[in-house]
Amino acid sequence: MPISAKKKLRRPLANEASVPPARRRAAKSGRNALKTKREDAYHHGALKSALLDAAERLLKRDGVAGLTLRAAAREAGVSHAAPKHHFGDLGGLLAELATSGFERLRISMSAGLRDNQSPAERLDAIGRGYVAFAKAHPALFLMMFRSERLDMKRPALRDAARACFETLSGANGPPVEGGDRPTLAQAGQLARAWSIVHGFAILAIDGRWSPLLERLGLDVDDDALFEAVIDAPRTP
Repeated sequence: MPISAKKKLRRPLANEASVPPARRRAAKSGRNALKTKREDAYHHGALKSALLDAAERLLKRDGVAGLTLRAAAREAGVSHAAPKHHFGDLGGLLAELATSGFERLRISMSAGLRDNQSPAERLDAIGRGYVAFAKAHPALFLMMFRSERLDMKRPALRDAARACFETLSGANGPPVEGGDRPTLAQAGQLARAWSIVHGFAILAIDGRWSPLLERLGLDVDDDALFEAVIDAPRTP
């Protein structure tokens, strides 16, 4: 091979050669400084909240498989070390995200509760809130109930899930946690109600109600179908 050809192979790319090393280092330093400024702009826990918001966006867009610490950092526009500082590892990030989800699910279930409601009315209101949250945040909802990805021994996550369950169980008889033990009949009623709303939510997320809605021949959606479920006669 001619010497001129060898030299040509070793020649750096034009854009690399046109930028002096000192300027490249300065540009890299500037990018790092920008990230630092972004992180400094977050204060009093705002960086943690921003990372959780970024993680939820990734979860919605790319699924659990696309959610990593580095991806969350990129989405939030901060250094890759920031998530590790706040969450430790991916398990910690998922646990924090699920904790937030259970807290918001509890709020959604409680939103329709009013004084002097009958147990059936309370159960209906809680069911509406349950399904509404699942449909509004499908990716988060599915991740919250994927126990293989979550460490339920983490105190904050365990407490948030338990508080959510207490709201559900308090609709029909004594709460399961912290109060009198339920009867088997009460436990059965709760299991039936939870199975109905959770199953309906999962099927709605997966779009499985479409064939049934099409067969109705009416201009209705799965919200109207869920109202029909609520209005269906209850067996004693």
